[in-house]
Amino acid sequence: MTSDSRWPELRIADWSETRDTLQLMTQIVGKIRMANTPTTSHWWNVVLYVSSRGLTTGLIPHDPDGFSIEFDFVDHELVFSTTAGARRTIGLRPRPIADFYGDVMTVLDELGLSTSIWTMPVEIPDAIRFTADLDHTAYDPNAAHCFWLALVQINRVFDVFRSRFTGKVSPSHFFWGACDLAVTRFSGRPAPPHPGGAPNCGPEVMWEAYSHEVSSAGYWPGQGEADDASSEGNFYSYAYPEPSGFRTAAVAPAAAYFAEDLGEFVLPYRSVREADDPDALLLDFLQTTYAAAADAAQWDRASLER
Repeated sequence: MTSDSRWPELRIADWSETRDTLQLMTQIVGKIRMANTPTTSHWWNVVLYVSSRGLTTGLIPHDPDGFSIEFDFVDHELVFSTTAGARRTIGLRPRPIADFYGDVMTVLDELGLSTSIWTMPVEIPDAIRFTADLDHTAYDPNAAHCFWLALVQINRVFDVFRSRFTGKVSPSHFFWGACDLAVTRFSGRPAPPHPGGAPNCGPEVMWEAYSHEVSSAGYWPGQGEADDASSEGNFYSYAYPEPSGFRTAAVAPAAAYFAEDLGEFVLPYRSVREADDPDALLLDFLQTTYAAAADAAQWDRASLER
């Protein structure tokens, strides 16, 4: 993995073990945020945000004050900060998830922020409870740093795309369930109940996430792709509910295609990274796939777009 350009190389084969461990770490931290915040539309209260040093929860309320937790991928620390001025850190390094979970809970207790979470990972097949996971131990600092640098660039382009929509639109935010950075536009119309099916997620999880009609896009570093030496993950774009004609629509750039097994359009990260103008290429993908969804579903585009 290299970080010698604004869009670093992210070969899955080079960092799949670190990626899987990091996903579990973010799930622990994300569940702490979830346990301390009121449910907000589509689970926006549980996400992490790209920061100047990594990924952060933002301010989490905890009566009578508040706190934040940040993954610092520069100094490779998990940083706890409270509104009372306290600060604690846990080193990000190779070790079992069970040990990481125990240290996180100890720090919360010491800061007077004790929080109980469900210790079963979500959206991961054959998951192991955090408290018993001795299998996931990898942490490559360079890989984590490169992933964060990529998220910085992706987040910046997603914010440009987001700004072009005056209707309801999510922030650019990191969902730790699937380990993806996403931005979602809404038509304003309700959607039929989502069929669900994600591991360790009750149907109510997806009902809340997809309560209204969406066109959603993001970047996913993938799972189970370590054998593909060239894969660097994919950008994706899908619609729920999927309107007739969406998957056969013409989209750009040429490297984009509809993945039947995923039910969404995809664009390889590598195609963006190697482009002469990565921003323009990615924005083209975001815009044309959104337009395909909005036109097929007859969104009121005139009133929703800037």
